[in-house]
Amino acid sequence: MAGITGQGTTFDLPNFVGDLFSISPEDTPLLSRIGGLTGGVATSDVQFEWEFYDLRDAAANRQRLEGADAPDSALRVRSNASNVVEIHQEAVEVSYTRQAVTQGNFGTTARGSSPVVDELRWQIDQQLKQVARDIELGFITGTYAKPGTNASPRKTRGLLQAITTNVRDLNGSVPDIEDVNDLFQIAYDNGGLLEGDTRTLICGSAMKRHLTKLFIRDVAQGFYQQSRNVGGVNLAVIETDFGRCDIMVDRYVPDGTIIAASLEELAPRFLTIPGKGHFFWEPLAKSGSSDTSQLYGEIGLQYGNERKHAKLVDSTTPYDNVQSGSGS
Repeated sequence: MAGITGQGTTFDLPNFVGDLFSISPEDTPLLSRIGGLTGGVATSDVQFEWEFYDLRDAAANRQRLEGADAPDSALRVRSNASNVVEIHQEAVEVSYTRQAVTQGNFGTTARGSSPVVDELRWQIDQQLKQVARDIELGFITGTYAKPGTNASPRKTRGLLQAITTNVRDLNGSVPDIEDVNDLFQIAYDNGGLLEGDTRTLICGSAMKRHLTKLFIRDVAQGFYQQSRNVGGVNLAVIETDFGRCDIMVDRYVPDGTIIAASLEELAPRFLTIPGKGHFFWEPLAKSGSSDTSQLYGEIGLQYGNERKHAKLVDSTTPYDNVQSGSGS
Protein backbone atom coordinates (compact mmCIF):
# COMPACT_ATOMS: atom_id res chain seq x y z
CA MET A 1 0.00 0.00 0.00
CA ALA A 2 1.09 3.57 -0.59
CA GLY A 3 -0.03 7.10 0.05
CA ILE A 4 -0.61 9.87 -2.44
CA THR A 5 0.70 13.40 -2.72
CA GLY A 6 -1.58 16.29 -3.55
CA GLN A 7 -5.35 16.57 -3.66
CA GLY A 8 -7.47 13.58 -2.69
CA THR A 9 -10.23 12.77 -5.17
CA THR A 10 -12.65 9.91 -5.79
CA PHE A 11 -10.07 8.46 -8.19
CA ASP A 12 -7.15 8.51 -5.73
CA LEU A 13 -9.04 7.65 -2.54
CA PRO A 14 -11.41 4.78 -3.37
CA ASN A 15 -13.99 3.78 -0.81
CA PHE A 16 -14.47 0.23 0.45
CA VAL A 17 -16.87 -1.46 2.83
CA GLY A 18 -16.58 -3.38 6.07
CA ASP A 19 -14.42 -2.97 9.16
CA LEU A 20 -11.34 -0.79 8.82
CA PHE A 21 -8.05 -2.00 10.28
CA SER A 22 -4.69 -0.26 10.51
CA ILE A 23 -1.74 -2.34 9.33
CA SER A 24 0.84 0.14 10.65
CA PRO A 25 1.93 0.30 14.31
CA GLU A 26 0.70 3.49 15.94
CA ASP A 27 2.27 3.19 19.40
CA THR A 28 4.50 5.97 20.71
CA PRO A 29 5.30 4.77 24.24
CA LEU A 30 7.99 7.31 25.16
CA LEU A 31 6.08 10.34 23.90
CA SER A 32 2.89 9.12 25.56
CA ARG A 33 4.63 8.45 28.88
CA ILE A 34 6.17 11.93 29.16
CA GLY A 35 3.15 13.98 28.12
CA GLY A 36 2.19 13.33 24.51
CA LEU A 37 1.12 16.05 22.08
CA THR A 38 -1.10 17.71 24.66
CA GLY A 39 1.23 17.77 27.68
CA GLY A 40 4.69 19.10 28.18
CA VAL A 41 6.13 22.55 28.88
CA ALA A 42 5.75 25.74 26.88
CA THR A 43 8.74 27.65 25.54
CA SER A 44 8.98 31.14 24.04
CA ASP A 45 11.96 30.64 21.74
CA VAL A 46 13.16 28.10 19.19
CA GLN A 47 16.02 27.26 21.55
CA PHE A 48 15.27 26.44 25.15
CA GLU A 49 17.59 25.62 27.99
CA TRP A 50 17.59 24.39 31.53
CA GLU A 51 20.21 24.49 34.24
CA PHE A 52 21.57 22.31 36.99
CA TYR A 53 24.14 22.30 39.75
CA ASP A 54 26.10 19.82 41.80
CA LEU A 55 27.42 19.63 45.35
CA ARG A 56 31.02 19.01 46.31
CA ASP A 57 32.00 15.48 47.22
CA ALA A 58 31.37 14.50 50.81
CA ALA A 59 34.62 14.96 52.75
CA ALA A 60 35.92 13.27 55.88
CA ASN A 61 38.27 16.13 56.93
CA ARG A 62 36.26 19.35 56.89
CA GLN A 63 35.78 19.62 60.65
CA ARG A 64 36.75 23.02 62.14
CA LEU A 65 38.67 24.05 65.25
CA GLU A 66 36.91 25.67 68.15
CA GLY A 67 37.03 29.47 67.85
CA ALA A 68 38.53 29.41 64.35
CA ASP A 69 37.93 32.13 61.76
CA ALA A 70 35.42 31.43 59.02
CA PRO A 71 36.91 29.40 56.15
CA ASP A 72 37.31 30.73 52.63
CA SER A 73 34.08 31.16 50.77
CA ALA A 74 33.14 28.10 48.68
CA LEU A 75 30.49 28.53 45.99
CA ARG A 76 28.84 26.19 43.48
CA VAL A 77 28.71 26.99 39.78
CA ARG A 78 25.56 26.24 37.79
CA SER A 79 25.70 24.66 34.34
CA ASN A 80 23.20 24.56 31.50
CA ALA A 81 21.99 22.35 28.68
CA SER A 82 19.84 23.28 25.70
CA ASN A 83 17.90 21.90 22.78
CA VAL A 84 15.74 23.24 19.97
CA VAL A 85 12.16 22.77 18.85
CA GLU A 86 11.68 21.27 15.41
CA ILE A 87 8.79 22.10 13.10
CA HIS A 88 6.26 19.45 12.15
CA GLN A 89 3.91 20.57 9.39
CA GLU A 90 1.57 18.43 7.31
CA ALA A 91 -1.28 19.27 4.94
CA VAL A 92 -4.48 17.54 3.86
CA GLU A 93 -6.48 18.47 0.74
CA VAL A 94 -9.69 16.68 -0.23
CA SER A 95 -11.97 17.59 -3.14
CA TYR A 96 -15.61 18.57 -2.65
CA THR A 97 -16.71 15.51 -4.61
CA ARG A 98 -14.68 13.12 -2.44
CA GLN A 99 -16.14 14.67 0.71
CA ALA A 100 -19.68 14.35 -0.68
CA VAL A 101 -19.39 10.69 -1.70
CA THR A 102 -19.35 9.08 1.73
CA GLN A 103 -21.06 5.77 0.97
CA GLY A 104 -20.42 5.26 -2.73
CA ASN A 105 -18.60 1.95 -2.93
CA PHE A 106 -16.58 2.89 -5.96
CA GLY A 107 -13.55 0.86 -4.87
CA THR A 108 -15.36 -2.49 -4.62
CA THR A 109 -18.30 -4.48 -5.93
CA ALA A 110 -19.21 -5.79 -2.47
CA ARG A 111 -22.31 -4.58 -0.70
CA GLY A 112 -22.13 -2.77 2.58
CA SER A 113 -21.24 0.59 4.08
CA SER A 114 -17.97 2.35 4.74
CA PRO A 115 -16.97 3.29 8.30
CA VAL A 116 -15.32 6.46 6.95
CA VAL A 117 -18.11 9.03 6.65
CA ASP A 118 -15.87 12.12 6.82
CA GLU A 119 -12.84 11.70 4.55
CA LEU A 120 -11.26 15.04 5.51
CA ARG A 121 -11.49 14.33 9.24
CA TRP A 122 -10.21 10.78 8.78
CA GLN A 123 -7.16 11.97 6.82
CA ILE A 124 -6.42 14.58 9.48
CA ASP A 125 -6.52 11.89 12.17
CA GLN A 126 -3.98 9.81 10.25
CA GLN A 127 -1.63 12.77 9.92
CA LEU A 128 -1.71 13.25 13.69
CA LYS A 129 -0.71 9.62 14.20
CA GLN A 130 2.10 9.90 11.65
CA VAL A 131 3.49 13.08 13.20
CA ALA A 132 3.46 11.45 16.65
CA ARG A 133 5.55 8.59 15.24
CA ASP A 134 7.99 11.08 13.68
CA ILE A 135 8.38 12.79 17.04
CA GLU A 136 8.85 9.49 18.86
CA LEU A 137 11.67 8.59 16.48
CA GLY A 138 13.27 12.02 16.88
CA PHE A 139 13.08 11.97 20.67
CA ILE A 140 15.10 8.75 20.65
CA THR A 141 17.48 8.97 17.68
CA GLY A 142 17.35 12.65 16.66
CA THR A 143 20.60 14.38 15.69
CA TYR A 144 20.82 17.99 16.87
CA ALA A 145 20.77 20.73 14.24
CA LYS A 146 20.46 24.47 14.76
CA PRO A 147 21.22 25.97 11.34
CA GLY A 148 22.38 29.54 10.92
CA THR A 149 20.01 30.13 7.99
CA ASN A 150 16.59 28.91 6.88
CA ALA A 151 18.17 26.63 4.27
CA SER A 152 17.79 23.56 6.49
CA PRO A 153 15.41 22.64 9.33
CA ARG A 154 16.03 22.64 13.06
CA LYS A 155 16.27 19.18 14.60
CA THR A 156 15.92 18.36 18.28
CA ARG A 157 18.59 16.33 20.06
CA GLY A 158 17.33 12.85 20.84
CA LEU A 159 17.95 10.89 24.00
CA LEU A 160 20.64 8.67 22.51
CA GLN A 161 22.71 11.63 21.35
CA ALA A 162 22.12 13.47 24.63
CA ILE A 163 23.59 10.68 26.79
CA THR A 164 27.36 11.19 26.75
CA THR A 165 28.54 10.45 30.30
CA ASN A 166 27.11 7.02 31.11
CA VAL A 167 27.90 4.87 28.08
CA ARG A 168 28.57 1.15 27.88
CA ASP A 169 29.95 0.15 24.47
CA LEU A 170 29.96 -3.63 24.04
CA ASN A 171 31.78 -3.53 20.68
CA GLY A 172 29.52 -6.10 19.08
CA SER A 173 29.33 -8.62 21.93
CA VAL A 174 26.16 -10.14 23.40
CA PRO A 175 25.12 -8.42 26.65
CA ASP A 176 24.86 -10.53 29.77
CA ILE A 177 23.13 -9.73 33.04
CA GLU A 178 26.23 -8.07 34.47
CA ASP A 179 26.29 -5.64 31.55
CA VAL A 180 22.73 -4.64 32.39
CA ASN A 181 23.61 -4.29 36.08
CA ASP A 182 26.61 -2.15 35.13
CA LEU A 183 24.27 0.09 33.13
CA PHE A 184 22.07 0.55 36.19
CA GLN A 185 25.06 1.22 38.40
CA ILE A 186 26.70 3.93 36.31
CA ALA A 187 23.38 5.78 36.05
CA TYR A 188 22.72 5.39 39.78
CA ASP A 189 26.22 6.50 40.76
CA ASN A 190 25.64 9.74 38.85
CA GLY A 191 22.30 10.46 40.54
CA GLY A 192 19.88 8.69 38.20
CA LEU A 193 17.26 5.95 38.54
CA LEU A 194 16.23 7.12 42.00
CA GLU A 195 12.46 7.29 41.48
CA GLY A 196 10.74 3.93 41.27
CA ASP A 197 7.78 5.07 39.17
CA THR A 198 9.98 6.51 36.43
CA ARG A 199 12.98 4.16 36.46
CA THR A 200 12.77 2.64 32.95
CA LEU A 201 14.74 0.52 30.51
CA ILE A 202 13.87 1.36 26.90
CA CYS A 203 14.75 -1.14 24.18
CA GLY A 204 13.60 -2.63 20.89
CA SER A 205 11.88 -5.94 20.29
CA ALA A 206 15.03 -8.07 19.89
CA MET A 207 16.63 -6.69 23.03
CA LYS A 208 13.37 -7.16 24.93
CA ARG A 209 13.43 -10.88 24.10
CA HIS A 210 17.06 -11.07 25.19
CA LEU A 211 16.37 -9.27 28.48
CA THR A 212 13.48 -11.59 29.19
CA LYS A 213 15.73 -14.61 28.68
CA LEU A 214 18.47 -13.15 30.87
CA PHE A 215 16.27 -12.25 33.80
CA ILE A 216 14.14 -15.40 33.72
CA ARG A 217 17.30 -17.47 33.85
CA ASP A 218 18.50 -15.64 36.94
CA VAL A 219 15.07 -15.85 38.55
CA ALA A 220 15.66 -19.60 38.78
CA GLN A 221 18.90 -18.86 40.60
CA GLY A 222 17.07 -16.66 43.09
CA PHE A 223 18.56 -13.29 42.15
CA TYR A 224 15.62 -11.70 40.38
CA GLN A 225 11.91 -12.17 40.23
CA GLN A 226 9.26 -11.64 37.60
CA SER A 227 6.52 -9.24 38.48
CA ARG A 228 3.86 -10.05 35.91
CA ASN A 229 2.89 -12.58 33.27
CA VAL A 230 0.72 -11.42 30.38
CA GLY A 231 -0.23 -13.90 27.69
CA GLY A 232 2.63 -16.18 28.65
CA VAL A 233 6.07 -14.91 29.55
CA ASN A 234 6.33 -11.11 29.34
CA LEU A 235 8.92 -9.17 31.29
CA ALA A 236 7.11 -5.99 32.29
CA VAL A 237 8.96 -5.07 35.49
CA ILE A 238 12.24 -6.40 36.84
CA GLU A 239 13.66 -6.29 40.34
CA THR A 240 17.22 -4.99 40.33
CA ASP A 241 19.87 -4.10 42.88
CA PHE A 242 18.75 -0.49 42.43
CA GLY A 243 15.00 -1.05 42.72
CA ARG A 244 12.13 -2.08 40.51
CA CYS A 245 12.46 -1.00 36.90
CA ASP A 246 9.89 -0.80 34.10
CA ILE A 247 10.63 -2.23 30.67
CA MET A 248 9.44 -0.07 27.77
CA VAL A 249 9.54 -1.71 24.34
CA ASP A 250 9.94 0.94 21.67
CA ARG A 251 10.27 0.03 18.00
CA TYR A 252 12.43 3.10 17.31
CA VAL A 253 15.30 2.11 19.59
CA PRO A 254 18.07 0.69 17.37
CA ASP A 255 19.05 -2.97 17.64
CA GLY A 256 21.80 -3.61 20.15
CA THR A 257 20.83 -0.61 22.30
CA ILE A 258 19.36 -0.21 25.78
CA ILE A 259 18.49 3.14 27.34
CA ALA A 260 18.28 3.35 31.12
CA ALA A 261 16.16 6.47 31.57
CA SER A 262 15.04 8.53 34.53
CA LEU A 263 11.76 9.56 32.95
CA GLU A 264 11.09 12.33 35.47
CA GLU A 265 13.87 14.24 33.71
CA LEU A 266 12.11 14.15 30.32
CA ALA A 267 9.46 16.49 28.96
CA PRO A 268 8.26 17.70 25.55
CA ARG A 269 8.80 21.43 25.02
CA PHE A 270 6.35 23.28 22.76
CA LEU A 271 6.67 26.66 21.11
CA THR A 272 3.35 28.40 21.66
CA ILE A 273 2.04 30.14 18.55
CA PRO A 274 0.10 33.31 19.53
CA GLY A 275 -3.63 32.82 19.27
CA LYS A 276 -3.28 29.19 18.23
CA GLY A 277 -1.42 27.27 20.93
CA HIS A 278 0.73 24.30 20.02
CA PHE A 279 -0.02 21.50 17.58
CA PHE A 280 -3.13 22.76 15.90
CA TRP A 281 -5.08 22.27 12.69
CA GLU A 282 -6.17 25.26 10.66
CA PRO A 283 -7.80 25.75 7.24
CA LEU A 284 -5.64 27.17 4.46
CA ALA A 285 -6.60 29.66 1.76
CA LYS A 286 -9.14 28.31 -0.69
CA SER A 287 -8.19 28.23 -4.37
CA GLY A 288 -10.76 25.87 -5.85
CA SER A 289 -13.29 23.13 -5.22
CA SER A 290 -11.47 21.44 -2.34
CA ASP A 291 -10.76 21.97 1.33
CA THR A 292 -7.15 22.23 2.48
CA SER A 293 -5.92 22.37 6.06
CA GLN A 294 -2.58 22.00 7.79
CA LEU A 295 -1.23 20.56 11.00
CA TYR A 296 1.47 22.70 12.59
CA GLY A 297 3.53 22.44 15.73
CA GLU A 298 7.05 23.03 17.05
CA ILE A 299 8.35 20.56 19.62
CA GLY A 300 11.64 19.58 21.21
CA LEU A 301 12.92 17.21 23.88
CA GLN A 302 13.98 18.43 27.31
CA TYR A 303 16.11 15.56 28.57
CA GLY A 304 17.16 17.08 31.88
CA ASN A 305 20.46 16.02 33.41
CA GLU A 306 21.97 13.57 30.93
CA ARG A 307 24.07 12.05 33.73
CA LYS A 308 20.86 10.59 35.18
CA HIS A 309 20.43 8.40 32.08
CA ALA A 310 22.66 5.70 30.63
CA LYS A 311 22.92 3.78 27.40
CA LEU A 312 24.31 0.45 26.27
CA VAL A 313 25.29 0.47 22.60
CA ASP A 314 26.83 -1.68 19.87
CA SER A 315 25.73 -5.04 21.20
CA THR A 316 24.15 -7.99 19.44
CA THR A 317 21.45 -10.47 20.41
CA PRO A 318 20.35 -13.81 18.92
CA TYR A 319 17.10 -12.11 17.90
CA ASP A 320 18.45 -9.30 15.71
CA ASN A 321 17.23 -9.20 12.11
CA VAL A 322 14.39 -11.69 12.56
CA GLN A 323 12.55 -11.83 9.25
CA SER A 324 8.86 -12.46 8.63
CA GLY A 325 7.90 -15.46 6.52
CA SER A 326 4.96 -17.09 4.82
CA GLY A 327 4.08 -19.24 7.83
CA SER A 328 4.17 -22.43 5.75
